[in-house]
Amino acid sequence: MTSVWGFDCLWYDGYGAHPPTIEAQKEFALDVDTSEKLRLGIPKGSLEAATIELFRQAGWNITPHSRNYFPRIDDPEIECALVRSQEMGPYIASGTLDAGLCGIDWVMETGTEDDVEVVSDLVYSKASNQKARWVLVVDDNSSIHSVEDLEGKVIATELMGFTKRYLEERGINAKVEFSWGATEAKVVEGLADAAVEITETGSTIKAHGLRIVCDLLETHTVLIAGKSALGNNWKKGKIDQIALLLQSAMTARHKVLLKMNVAARNLDSVVNLLPSLQAPTVNRLLDEDWSAVETVVDNHAVRALIPKLKAAGAEGILELDLTKMC
Repeated sequence: MTSVWGFDCLWYDGYGAHPPTIEAQKEFALDVDTSEKLRLGIPKGSLEAATIELFRQAGWNITPHSRNYFPRIDDPEIECALVRSQEMGPYIASGTLDAGLCGIDWVMETGTEDDVEVVSDLVYSKASNQKARWVLVVDDNSSIHSVEDLEGKVIATELMGFTKRYLEERGINAKVEFSWGATEAKVVEGLADAAVEITETGSTIKAHGLRIVCDLLETHTVLIAGKSALGNNWKKGKIDQIALLLQSAMTARHKVLLKMNVAARNLDSVVNLLPSLQAPTVNRLLDEDWSAVETVVDNHAVRALIPKLKAAGAEGILELDLTKMC
């Protein structure tokens, strides 16, 4: 057993489990002076691929390795560790990690709200750029229609701490059991009267013949940091850099850049159609009867806007994706 940043680690290969060799530790830079590097937690599991893609858009390439939990990153000032979201809060609160990304639900579940600081709210998940919900779920034919109906019932969930507190605050006595997964199936099979499960759209829940009684908690991804790391000027600067670029990448996902050429006689008509942060950019071309116009708009508005621009006299309309916007 080898300790890395306070983690007890074993590596696995065709010959079984063993501590990483000295050569391997050097290869993956696990024995460096961490005082000059930011120790960053990347959520392992459902958020992993979406998080790595967000960092790519923000300007960092993270490359996971199949046989260890310390992916490469093309920034010599950062060291990454793959950590389950459920463990991110405690690792950062203890100082094992300086910062990391996880759902705010798991910060609340582990009771580390007072020990870490939310640096940035990043609304994305495994499949979308929207918030997720922890919901109370029952069989469609269940007699449970409100939280009060849970009195004396059995509830299955991964979110045990929060669920227990939620019920206690409302004076409801129920048995809350930990679920290792496939939580909806426990209700379907009659192993539990209800479940507290996370969902984005509710489609999977409905597909299992279940019904959502109510929402208990809305959650989203956050960048959190430890207080000791934020007390270090260099680390705080690095965390702020990451927060800025991740947030700018998130903002850009909802925007596109429109560029077009417009004749002078049609300029006012076209400009009046264009939303912008301040005002559209208008530049005269070599032919003074024409102008180049560009603006940033919400991507969902483009399909309705482009036909209107074309009808108003805009020509050569280009739609360009953005990677960052801040």
